[in-house]
This record gives sequence, structure tokens and C-alpha cells, in this order.
Amino acid sequence: MKFVIISHVMHNSEQDLFYAYAPYVREMNIWFKYVDEVIVVAPLQSKQPTAIDIAYKHNKIDFKAVPDFNLTSLKNSLLSVFKLPVIFWRIFLAMKNANHIHLRCPGNMGLIGCFVQILFPAKPKTAKYAGNWDPQSKQPLTYKMQKWILSNTFLTRNMQVLVYGDWHNQSKNIKPFFTATYAQAEKENSTKTDFDTTIEFIFTGSLVSGKNPFYAIELVHQLIKKGHKVNLNIYGEGSERAKLENYIKTNNLERLVVLHGNQNHETLKKAYQKSHFVILPSKSEGWPKAIAEGMFWDCIPIASKVSCVPFMLDYGNRGILLEMDLEKDVNKINEIIDDEKTFLEKSMLAAKWSQNYTTDLFENEIKKLLSK
Repeated sequence: MKFVIISHVMHNSEQDLFYAYAPYVREMNIWFKYVDEVIVVAPLQSKQPTAIDIAYKHNKIDFKAVPDFNLTSLKNSLLSVFKLPVIFWRIFLAMKNANHIHLRCPGNMGLIGCFVQILFPAKPKTAKYAGNWDPQSKQPLTYKMQKWILSNTFLTRNMQVLVYGDWHNQSKNIKPFFTATYAQAEKENSTKTDFDTTIEFIFTGSLVSGKNPFYAIELVHQLIKKGHKVNLNIYGEGSERAKLENYIKTNNLERLVVLHGNQNHETLKKAYQKSHFVILPSKSEGWPKAIAEGMFWDCIPIASKVSCVPFMLDYGNRGILLEMDLEKDVNKINEIIDDEKTFLEKSMLAAKWSQNYTTDLFENEIKKLLSK
């Protein structure tokens, strides 16, 4: 089988290997186990891979580089006019030569892929919609357009669309799905109740306003003011780092709130294992990887009510759903810290749920998709 991916993910190349954001590549490497040839149509830059990049694993990858583009300004929109014909043509040729078409959405490349795939109604296809599929959510027009095309079974034929969450009144090609990080063999039974020392909070994700790391720091700061022995470890990089550093320094939190930057998979795993709570006050998500990973290691999730997060947290039974009201949210966390029994119950429920979604199960589901 010749398998083509249309992706907006930025790639790097080094020593004949192609690198990209590790969680995405780990997932694609599972798909690659069941295909003979791979065509990747995506942007490629001449930069060194970072700590959060890993390489594709396949001995036959044909990379079709396309120019990166966006429509965020008048200048970029004008430049895109010259780039789009090249991108359309490369996507068309790649799809024409493939046996299975795979779209990564939402994104600019995914949008073009949605249009071009209409020309290949007979070819088997899958689309991974990694954003928020909630029909009621406010989203950019380009995202809504992708959702509409993917859901339209007249325009989009012979395709299974993988989405996070189980939503009502969806077309027959929409399939509730999940993602996974850890294997069945990694499951461990552990108990985290040593509140007599320090209560560990963790935030992992980009340091950007959409992920709202500033609110995570505010929550922990308020708990410190209440006399709790807590700290917060933040993993990730982004445009908000300077703002966070300034807040930490101004409030003398250097020993209690630590910015670790981007770290590799194993470092994050160890950080989750020693943490009690994982925080993600994000404004928009698909399937928040950080929450699912923290839950796998018995962390109680503290997250905003976006996308399928309420389902993941069983509407508060195995975590804390944020109201985005600082006083109310601090009180919710405070209640659990003061009640060891409740903490244990939620911690065990969180781990039990997350440990159902292993890479073993994920691989089995991918195998089924590719055999259809």
C-alpha cells in the first residue's frame, strides 16, 4: 500500500531522516507499520531538530516539500496567491499516486487536502481531525469549512473521519477516536498521598495564550497564599515565557514555580510520575495529550470545559473542571487537597480511565482502519 499524508506540521531534515513534533510522529510511525510506501506532503524547513522532535521510521519515504503559508495578514495572503497553485498540484499528484489518502486537520494544508480529495471519490481515505469537533464551539471559518467538507458524504466519499468525542447528529463517516502515548506494559500501580512534603503540580504545553499557562501559575500562587506546600513545574516554550518569568520574579516564586522549557518524552514521563495534579486551562483543545498522560500516572486533571474534556474527566468525577473563576477554582482544588480520601478516589479513577487508552489498543484500531 502506498500511503500519502497531507500535513501542516513543520518538518526538518537531517542525515536523510525527516523529523517533526514527537507526539505526531509517534502516531504516524504506528500507521507506517502497515504500509509499504509513504508519501509526505508538508512544509520543510532547514533547521536542526529540537528536543521535542523525532524522526519518522520507515525505509521508503518520499517527501514532497511544499511552501509554508498562512492568511493571517494582507502580505501573507498575497504571497499565498503564488504558493497555492504549487501546493494544490503537489497534493493532487501525491493523491493520484497513492492507494490510501490521509489528511491531518485542522490546518491550512488540511483545508487544501479537503478540496483535492473530492477528485478521488473511489480511493480509501482517513482524516484525523485533531482539533475541537464540538459543533457548538466558536472556531475560525477555515476550521468550520474543513468540518463541513469532511462531514458532507456527497463531497467526501470513502473516508473515515476520526474525531475526539462522541457528538450527536453526525454523518455516518464520523468516527469517535482517541490518541495514546503509553503502552500496556508501562502500566503501574502507584499511590500519591505524601501531602506532608510538597504537593506537585505540572503544566505541559506551549507557552501561548491559547494554552493559558498564566492561569495555571495564578491558581498555584493562590494555593501558596493559603499556606499549602505546593509547587508548579512548567514544561514547554512559547511567546508567553517572558510574561510568565516576570510574574514569577515579581512575586518571588522562583523556588516554587519552575520553567523547564522543552523536554524529551522520558523527562516528561518522570515528571508526571512524581506529580499529584496536571493543569491545562486551555481555551481550545481536541484530545488534550497532557491531560491524558498525567491521568495515566495517577495525576488528578484540572482542565477547562472545552471539546471532549468533560467526557475525559467524567464531568468532574475523575478530575476538576475549571470555571475560569480564580476564587471558585482555587476552592475546588483546596477541597481535594484537604480531603485525602477524595484525592485517592479521583486519582484512581483518572488512572483507570486513561490506562484503557494504550498504544497497543491504538495500533489495533489503526490496523482495522487500514484494512477497510
